[in-house]
Amino acid sequence: MKKNYFFNLLLSLSNILFPIISFPYVSKVVGPSGVGKVQFITSYAQYFGLIAALGIPVYGIREIAKAKHDRSKLNNVFSELSVIYFGTSLMLAVVYLASLFFIADFKSNPDLYLWSVLLVLLSFTSIDWFYEGLEQFRTVAIRSIIIRVFSLIAMFVLIHSGKDYHWYLLIIIFTTLSNNAVNMVRLHKSVSVKLKGLDLKRHLKPLFLIFSTTIATSMYTMLDTVLLGFLANTHAVGLYTAAVKLSKIALPIVTSLGMVLIPGLAKNLSLRNYSDVQVTLNRSFAFTAFFSIPIGFGLALLAPEFIVAFSSAKFLDATQAMQILAILPLTIGFGYLFGFQILVPDGKDKQMLFSVLGGVVTGLVLNFTLVPRLEHVGAAIANVVSEMVVTGFFIYFVKKLYTFTFSLRPLITAAASSLVFIPIILFCRAQYHNVYYLILTAVPACALFYILFQKLLFKEQLINEVIQPFVTNKFLSVKRSLSAKNPQIYG
Repeated sequence: MKKNYFFNLLLSLSNILFPIISFPYVSKVVGPSGVGKVQFITSYAQYFGLIAALGIPVYGIREIAKAKHDRSKLNNVFSELSVIYFGTSLMLAVVYLASLFFIADFKSNPDLYLWSVLLVLLSFTSIDWFYEGLEQFRTVAIRSIIIRVFSLIAMFVLIHSGKDYHWYLLIIIFTTLSNNAVNMVRLHKSVSVKLKGLDLKRHLKPLFLIFSTTIATSMYTMLDTVLLGFLANTHAVGLYTAAVKLSKIALPIVTSLGMVLIPGLAKNLSLRNYSDVQVTLNRSFAFTAFFSIPIGFGLALLAPEFIVAFSSAKFLDATQAMQILAILPLTIGFGYLFGFQILVPDGKDKQMLFSVLGGVVTGLVLNFTLVPRLEHVGAAIANVVSEMVVTGFFIYFVKKLYTFTFSLRPLITAAASSLVFIPIILFCRAQYHNVYYLILTAVPACALFYILFQKLLFKEQLINEVIQPFVTNKFLSVKRSLSAKNPQIYG
């Protein structure tokens, strides 16, 4: 599990690093309207791709994990799900193209919408779920990082003015489809695709439940951008995009451990090894609290500086939205824990659907009520409240169905330790007027004092179990490397 966690953490860090490098450049060159146009178009296409997926990216991990030790079953499961995915991708691509002729707003940039049909038509080539079910996180991580390096180079080479937003869209499409293509090319090493003797019907009922949950989830996680475009304008979409991207930029760290734990949790839950599950969940709970709370504090307190540094002063109007969205690492982090680490691995699809429907109703009501008046700020409020409702339902069902218990201590110690950020950031603001100097000083200082408070004042065990051994192992590996080169000095 340690190797899987390392590579999933590596992937999570790349999910943070590449947007930190790419989005500031693109947003400053293209501007809020350009970013808004691209985000609206990709969100619209990805929504059709999401429908085409039918919940397979979630359901597939669980089913592949169950069949991975039997090659014949593995071939059947993968082939059946791929055939279903292929068929729905074709159908949704036709529906997507038809919509372009009936909605007047899409006629302003027809070429961009036509290019985006590839995200729908080829959505079936997204098979990360297969490799994650096999727990081959190394493959997913290395492939993703290499493709992102090429896409980053392409951004700097091709995007030079506000008129180049079409290149931004094409690079997003290239990055997505290239990831999928590399996975497809090496697929034959792990599974054999067959077209005869398949039983597609057995997947339809569980897929329908997960699909309903996925679509419902998208109603308040993806549709907010689309609704903002329709109910407000692309400028508001651009501001909202900047706020959301910055608020979610560190989210992969919060959820990185969960993805690795899902296959093992699914196995232990199916065997009713609840004591082992409790031990795993305790660590996951502490991990989520340890990272999500200080990240949220930092995002809220440094929102103006982050907006200017990573987007430009043109996006300063997004500050309030970002401060509202800063709670997302906490709400999504614990929603992921209670939903995708407990309910999903144990097949509680009905409970997942009910929980998410609560978020859908909340999101739709708040978006239609707030967005016409508050635009991007209204969308931010709707997003946060919807996530809180969903997480609340997840917790309710876990408490109702299981006897798992969780200590509130990690939440309290993380919040108390994060309070030190306030004087540190106020001091840094008084010393620096340059936002880059301020961020480069305040963020490391906050992180250092947070860890010191957790370790020395609250004796947080997670530091001893995860962070300290990681640093120690890195130090020892460097020392061994130096010893091999200079045995007379380090021997």
